[in-house]
Amino acid sequence: MKNHRLLVRSPVLSGGTRLCRQMLVSACFLCLTSFAFGAEFAVLHNGFSIRHERRELVGSVTRLYLSTESSGYVDVPTADIDHFERDLTPSAPVQNTPAAVPDLVTSTSGRYHLDPDLVNSVIRAESGFNAKAVSPKGAQGLMQLMPSTASKLGVSNAFDPRANVDGGTRYLRELLERYNFDLLKALAAYNAGPARVQQYHGVPPYYETRAYVSKIVRDFNRKKLAERKLNAGKNAAPKSGPRTQKVARQNSALASTAQQVSP
Repeated sequence: MKNHRLLVRSPVLSGGTRLCRQMLVSACFLCLTSFAFGAEFAVLHNGFSIRHERRELVGSVTRLYLSTESSGYVDVPTADIDHFERDLTPSAPVQNTPAAVPDLVTSTSGRYHLDPDLVNSVIRAESGFNAKAVSPKGAQGLMQLMPSTASKLGVSNAFDPRANVDGGTRYLRELLERYNFDLLKALAAYNAGPARVQQYHGVPPYYETRAYVSKIVRDFNRKKLAERKLNAGKNAAPKSGPRTQKVARQNSALASTAQQVSP
């Protein structure tokens, strides 16, 4: 009887085990078809690419999570995606700490002939020097580049401090040249887009944009005032070449035309 009971129970346990295994395999299959983990690029039919940490199918769109957290994501129509590619970009040699950013900003600003104080003020307003920052709208990194803007600038990884600062500084320089070094318009375009600046012939009447411009202008002017006081205490100024003088005139013009904007 004892062996008989074992023979009777054994098929039941075996069938239950098979059922559990089938359910587990099915659940794993569903997870694999709904999610994809690991940094990769979504290459769109229009040529743009969006870097993301993972993706999820939500109806007719593919939700691309821009960071390891679930707070920042963009929804892209699945039909607009051509294919996906793994991100093979090596890690940036720059440390992801605020202490490493000033040196990076100084070298990058010099390359695009901008005042590093201005770029630092933009970074402070955009991300608070958080290289992993993601806005609710999907802007990424130190200078908060939108995926589409980053793609146009050739920035494949917006969370790479070096690539982000290079792309953001270059974009800021382009906007300054576009508006004849009108700092207010350039900053407004950086925040709200050139189309809005053109629509309103200046800083758009958005509270967010006006507060953003005002914050950067105050911080930048504070730095320039401190710099002038420091220079005034020196007996002799170092000699400078023609290029240095040209950049200094541009920076001086930026500081003098940057009037306060009430949000």
